[in-house]
Amino acid sequence: MTSRTSPDGPRVLAVANQKGGVAKTTTVASLGAALAQRGRRVLLVDLDPQASLTFSLGVDPEDLDVAVGDVLLGEKDAGDAIVVAEEAVHLLPSTIDLARAEESLASRTGREHRLRAALQGVLDDYDWILLDCPPSLGVLTAAALTAATDLLIPLQCETLAHRGVGQLLDTVHDVRAYTNPDLTVLGVLPTSYDGRTRHARAVLEAITESYDLEVLEPPIPRSIRFAEAPAYGLSILQTATNHRGAQAYRDVADRLLA
Repeated sequence: MTSRTSPDGPRVLAVANQKGGVAKTTTVASLGAALAQRGRRVLLVDLDPQASLTFSLGVDPEDLDVAVGDVLLGEKDAGDAIVVAEEAVHLLPSTIDLARAEESLASRTGREHRLRAALQGVLDDYDWILLDCPPSLGVLTAAALTAATDLLIPLQCETLAHRGVGQLLDTVHDVRAYTNPDLTVLGVLPTSYDGRTRHARAVLEAITESYDLEVLEPPIPRSIRFAEAPAYGLSILQTATNHRGAQAYRDVADRLLA
């Protein structure tokens, strides 16, 4: 696995897949916590108007005066919106107002570059910035891919789950052509994985053959523990420290750092 790294700033990892329910938010929260446990300075950015990452980290979107939508519109600096969450990570949170901000951005010049420009003022404060993208290929995902050094694609190991990978890769092609030529696709991270089933293994083989993408290991196992963690405002690394799902995310983080 190769990646563009810069001596002048952090790794900026977009976690994207336009299909919902593939564990994008879980992956951002868990990898962020794992990287923080490894002593890295981590910023998580919630780019979904549903604000699932914000809620998962114990921050109530209803209590926020400033959020990522204000930053993207140029009304506030990123530093004005960042909050300190649990597990030694910082968060650029989201609220439902991000949906209105996205509508406004659609008609503004340089919309794809807004996030990258907004993060410039805080780059020196972090080693890793993880971007939780919405389940769409709209303005916010394009902005995330433009700001990112790397892309990770969480993929639920079911037939319908990988149908949109080709569309995402088409978007990546356009981003590389017009806004971010150095974007690196790290590969696919299998989630909700049950290696006992022939179907799950077949889906991964199909992805590798169809799209020539690396499959990151270990796969993230299916477990109810992932659904339970947000109720505590923590990741599975804290709510079920020794669970194999928590260890899987630690292992993926170590691979990213290798």
